[in-house]
Amino acid sequence: MNKILAEDLSDKEIFPIVDTQGKIIGKATRRQCHSGSRLLHPVVHLHVFNDKGEIFLQKRSLHKFIQPGKWDTAVGGHVDYGENVEQALRREAGEEIGLSDFTPHAMLHYVYDSKTERELVNTFYTITTVKNFKLNHDEVDDGRYWNIQEVKEVVGRGVLTPNFEEEFNMMLNRLNFLK
Repeated sequence: MNKILAEDLSDKEIFPIVDTQGKIIGKATRRQCHSGSRLLHPVVHLHVFNDKGEIFLQKRSLHKFIQPGKWDTAVGGHVDYGENVEQALRREAGEEIGLSDFTPHAMLHYVYDSKTERELVNTFYTITTVKNFKLNHDEVDDGRYWNIQEVKEVVGRGVLTPNFEEEFNMMLNRLNFLK
């Protein structure tokens, strides 16, 4: 089993278990959360836009357990037990794309259900002048800015993660510069 796949089913990482408002009601391992248990655990997403209104997407590593090789949110990851949402957002942005200097703006808060897990998604966006990110190639195979029309053209074609597609449609209704 490769490194990323093994970590995705790890018993070492501990996540908070939360109610739909984000109140911690327990804790569980990554393996328990990703095994179809339906344990609701918090995650963070950061959508990164440039000054042209383009959105940066990452191509998930082919070694990822969930949605390998698909284009996804610039930054996405789990909140660790004992960590708050903003701490997780900043940690994940640094780990995945090397972004440390940014102002997050809260955008969405919703429950996402998939076959393998149930997540309480805390979604933020930021606008940056950074053109080239330092990608963590253990997690991210590629990354680039897409114009909004490019994203719209591949929705439903299996190029993007289902969660990103759902979230992108919700964002279109909230962010005027995306229209």
